[in-house]
Amino acid sequence: MLTVRPVFSALVKHSLTTNTRGVSHILCRTMTEASEDGNTAKLLKRANEENEDSAERLQAAKRLKTEQAEDEKKYPKKKVVLLMAYSGKGYYGMQRNPGTSEFKTIEGDLVTALVKSGCIPENHGDDMKKMSFQRCARTDKGVSAAGQVVSLKLRLIEDVIEKINEHLPKQIRVLGLKRVTQGFNSKNNCDGRTYSYMLPTVAFSPKDSDTGNIAAFRLEPEKIQRVNRLFALYKGTHNFHNFTSQKAPNDPSARRYITEMTCGEPFIRSDSEFAVITVRGQSFMMHQIRKMIGLVIAIIKGYATEEVIERSWGQEKVDVPKAPGLGLVLERVHFDRYNKRFGGDGLHECLEWDREEEVIQAFKEAHIYPTIVETESQEGSMVSWMATLPIHDFEGTATGTQDAKDQKQDNADEENDTD
Repeated sequence: MLTVRPVFSALVKHSLTTNTRGVSHILCRTMTEASEDGNTAKLLKRANEENEDSAERLQAAKRLKTEQAEDEKKYPKKKVVLLMAYSGKGYYGMQRNPGTSEFKTIEGDLVTALVKSGCIPENHGDDMKKMSFQRCARTDKGVSAAGQVVSLKLRLIEDVIEKINEHLPKQIRVLGLKRVTQGFNSKNNCDGRTYSYMLPTVAFSPKDSDTGNIAAFRLEPEKIQRVNRLFALYKGTHNFHNFTSQKAPNDPSARRYITEMTCGEPFIRSDSEFAVITVRGQSFMMHQIRKMIGLVIAIIKGYATEEVIERSWGQEKVDVPKAPGLGLVLERVHFDRYNKRFGGDGLHECLEWDREEEVIQAFKEAHIYPTIVETESQEGSMVSWMATLPIHDFEGTATGTQDAKDQKQDNADEENDTD
């Protein structure tokens, strides 16, 4: 018995060790399986949650599509025109340029308001061609408007004008809305545009006069008569290739028709005397109006002779100065042919805004005129520009250096046509 016990003890010990290892292996395998089951459960739970989220998103998309379909049914898109007024200070013109959101435009703010008010679908905001959008005139950087018109398709929701204006800054307003024919295009159907240009009358002072105190200057009636006689020379059809950039003398598009150009009676604003010049034509090229005014100022001040106006319509290149853009305002756009054809058909209204005249004038008094007067007082843009007139050569043809300078300035002005 004494010889058997060690062997038996060894067998028992081996058996216990083997069992322990088996149990450990089983425990490890069980724990691993439990861990895998836990991960699987988590994955299944996550998948279920994602499926639920996807289902919710799908349901939300379906609801949105249904709501849009209901909106389309309740408020079908109609072709309309919007009458707009805006102060252009702080804006890079009317037209929106896709991909250059850092340049704030009137059109950009308008489209945002149309989307937020529910007048157009959100997915059409980046491509307004889907809404047949067209502006009547492309106003330059800083230029204001009292009677801009845009055409587009939109949903005629209740209180549409008020809801659009809720999402616009105070310096941009929609003042009127009218239904138009399905094929109406505000740019192509427009057959006339009227602009005004508000300037301090010191612009017409003699070149050797003191401009340090512009508030003391007053324009004599005889001088206004001469100014208007010079502006009258622009009436009719002329070749205005010298009044814009990148137009050759033989370019047919440089010929423009002017029906009216006059300077009104002076008036006092903030102790300084101002006057408003009004010009109407079929259409205008980039910077054309500012150069027409700039050349007359140069003549009145004595830097150029009257014959330079006639010479500017010829083939040679003439150095024409460009007045500041601050005072330029798009006053009204005209649709005479459209009104004659459709205005009395019993279905469409004439595109005239006599009923809105009071609110148009109120907007000008609140937002456009004060901005022009205050900016002129603070920055002195007209007086600063007048100091550059001596560098222009009005006797000979424009030099290559001056052409390059003008082109550089044109590029800085964002290459926007006035129209």
